[in-house]
Amino acid sequence: MSADWYPGIKAFCSHWQHAPMLQQTFSSLEQEFAGGNDASIDAAKAVVECACRVLIEELDNPVSPQKPGSQNPELSELVGLATRMLGLGEVRHRAFSNLITQHNKLTETLRVLRNKAGTVSHGKDGFIAKLSVHHRRSALLAADAIVTFLHEAYLEREPDPVRTFEPYERFAASNALIDEFAAIRNEYDDDGFPRAVVSLPNGDEIIIPLEASRLLFGVDREAYKVVLNACREAQATAEQQQAAA
Repeated sequence: MSADWYPGIKAFCSHWQHAPMLQQTFSSLEQEFAGGNDASIDAAKAVVECACRVLIEELDNPVSPQKPGSQNPELSELVGLATRMLGLGEVRHRAFSNLITQHNKLTETLRVLRNKAGTVSHGKDGFIAKLSVHHRRSALLAADAIVTFLHEAYLEREPDPVRTFEPYERFAASNALIDEFAAIRNEYDDDGFPRAVVSLPNGDEIIIPLEASRLLFGVDREAYKVVLNACREAQATAEQQQAAA
């Protein structure tokens, strides 16, 4: 078995490095896969499920949510919902519709294989007859096909910058456009706090408060923690010096 069998899954998990449950599931898949274990079938199904949940969470509109009401929806339901949210279900070309149907059938096949996967799946005592490497390979290839299908469709979309979990770097083209046509200057408000004034191409201006705490909290949470700890130490030292005086 070769790790080259799941390049789409690796690409998806690399893109969503900040999704902890996905990363844990992917780690389990790689571990079971490397060990040649039939539990890799279960792990492959779990990766598809996590991938769908990540996309649904990213694409769902809180004003009109479409998330499944059930705590444990069927895998085919999750794939179908992710497909619709990506706008793929709106394509009316017959061949493309058939492609979506076949991917949904693959998810059902994964479900059937999962239910035979022993203790990792539903607490059974294990296989009566151990699944062959061909079954494991089929499950993994099917999972990779589904994840690749969804991931590539997602990458063609422009995320909503207000709701997205994507990092700044995901908006390279939009960032470049803003940097080219918008100007920014620093000034202080009447209370002496710094603020940024963004000048738009149409002459309008947007004022953004720039207190150190607000800037750090919005841009770099780790830096926020480092600065906070340093300031707490400075405060404690100042209080000790004041008490000694």
